[in-house]
Amino acid sequence: MRKQLLFCWLVCMGMGTGAAERKISSPDGRLVVTVSDSEGKATYSVTYDDELFIASSPLGMKTNIGDFTTGLLMGEGFKASDVESEYSLPNIKKSYVRYSAGRAVVPFMKDGRTVFDVEFSVSDNDVAFRYTVYPKENTLCCVIEDEATGFTMPEGTTTFLCPQSGPMGGFARTSPSYETPYTPDAATGSNGWGEGYTFPCLFRNSDKGWILVSETGVDSYYCASHLMGGNGNTYKIGFPNPGEFNGNGTSAPGMALPGKTPWRTITVGRTLAPIVETTVPFDVVEPLYEASKDYTAEYGCGTWSWIIAGDGSMTYDDQKRYVDFCADMGYRTVLVDALWNTQVGYDKVEELARYAKSRNVGLYLWYNSNGYWNDAPQGPRGKMDNTIRRRKEMQWMQKVGIKGIKVDFVGSDKQMAMKLYEDILADANDYGLLVIFHGCTIPRGWERMYPNYAASEAVLASENMNFSQGSCDAEAFNACIHPFVRNTVGSMDFGGSTLNKYYNAANEPRGSRRVTSDVFALATAVLFQSPVQHFAMAPNNLTDAPTWAVDFMKKVPTTWDDVRFIDGYPGKYVVMARRHGDKWIISGVNAQDKTLKLNLDLSAFFDAGETVTLYSDDAKLNGTASEIKINKKQELKISIPKNGGLVITEEL
Repeated sequence: MRKQLLFCWLVCMGMGTGAAERKISSPDGRLVVTVSDSEGKATYSVTYDDELFIASSPLGMKTNIGDFTTGLLMGEGFKASDVESEYSLPNIKKSYVRYSAGRAVVPFMKDGRTVFDVEFSVSDNDVAFRYTVYPKENTLCCVIEDEATGFTMPEGTTTFLCPQSGPMGGFARTSPSYETPYTPDAATGSNGWGEGYTFPCLFRNSDKGWILVSETGVDSYYCASHLMGGNGNTYKIGFPNPGEFNGNGTSAPGMALPGKTPWRTITVGRTLAPIVETTVPFDVVEPLYEASKDYTAEYGCGTWSWIIAGDGSMTYDDQKRYVDFCADMGYRTVLVDALWNTQVGYDKVEELARYAKSRNVGLYLWYNSNGYWNDAPQGPRGKMDNTIRRRKEMQWMQKVGIKGIKVDFVGSDKQMAMKLYEDILADANDYGLLVIFHGCTIPRGWERMYPNYAASEAVLASENMNFSQGSCDAEAFNACIHPFVRNTVGSMDFGGSTLNKYYNAANEPRGSRRVTSDVFALATAVLFQSPVQHFAMAPNNLTDAPTWAVDFMKKVPTTWDDVRFIDGYPGKYVVMARRHGDKWIISGVNAQDKTLKLNLDLSAFFDAGETVTLYSDDAKLNGTASEIKINKKQELKISIPKNGGLVITEEL
């Protein structure tokens, strides 16, 4: 029987301080949030199994109608309730979710009036909280100039963080684009490259467990945020740099009053399982509009030429060849990347779309977000930034049968950028188009909020391996980071699973060389979650790649019904399982210099005596596929060499 939800609140008189205190507990009682107004400041802390996971941390904000960080008292109108909900969402890590939480609204007063509430939703491993800001007399709007919201880590905490980029830097002044490297096992107390850290942010609470901090529910009513460090163990919410978007738009979000902020989220666990398996980004948000059609029928695998063959492949003949390859693989779509407008042309794209349809293949088209906010020269430009031009373009796409768009080079977290994302998504829905973003921010609950949202890059993705050997050399390390951080909060358009040995169309020994194995490529197709996957495969793989690898890639799903963390450590190795229908696929990769040896308990996934296919590597990264029978103990001893992979699956 499910344990009764535990909602408790407690008012304590501090030793001469008169501080009020409230406690909100998770359904299983193990996760407890304590809220206080000690010394006129709003604070909260988080414990799990009576261990401190978030030490006393600030709440509140400074606005242009008042400073709501000091002189605060907790109000009397504390409200607590049970939350029980369920939803189906085919484009995230679990297709069906039941959400149970303790929810409480804690009011804070200043100068005799309620200035904001803090709403907490506390499930068994997740805390989500947001503010409701109230009017001041006849003032019905405000600007949030700064959020005091902080996250104070216990002593001994180490970090796994990705630095936020400064504005108007990088390629053609397109940063920040959430494409910076992670540093594992670092100490607290720094501030990245001076701009803080990109969400999500992973922390290790010494030997007590793990903490993931992020946000969700960001739309056009607020800006996106990140974490600012540099104050010992305390990290606070940071707003976008004023220089983003070429200096246009404000960093501080404005809101109508009463108004709600996005949800800040904290996931905690003794192991990494709650981090990998969390659904909190989607649990506390709702769809913002109805889907104009059933997009689930269009999820699936696809191909794109640019990752291997570059700009030169953007010709009608090459794209037609990729359509044929896509059809041979049984895939859904081809991504026609940048420069198609000049190197293929609109008329020939219409012809290509007709040909693709005859082969049961659809097309995605790439677009530059510009605009006036960066110098990226690739076209089409000047289409997605303007409502009139955008909708005209989308009407044309609908007429010729385009399935989706990939919009690149957004490069800001300002409120006006959030409005751009929302406007593109809403307009695309009107014309039945799925949307992928690149050179962009992370999704923040968008899979549920926007029914035609497919995925975002927001990661050092596969394109970087085309650019440099260093990125190829770091591929396994990054693959052992993303399942624990970036991909925990939303779909990740990585574009990987390369079977070419070299990043060129001839697959010849020049340019960047892949150092990972073919089994590694198969494993990442499962490890990296996105309902639309344009893999970095090429037509030559039908003849130069192992048959067993191509056959697996023909059948690999992109939608999942469940996920289970099995073992791993960020930056070192990862083994996890995903379920599609009634079939489990276990996948793993290893970035360590030494061979990883594990004894896997398979009892949750396969029956004793069941025959499964094992894809594995030898010490020289030569891969094989073999049929094995699950033993009576339902255990399997496995070895994964450095840069190698593992896949265990039933017949797909």
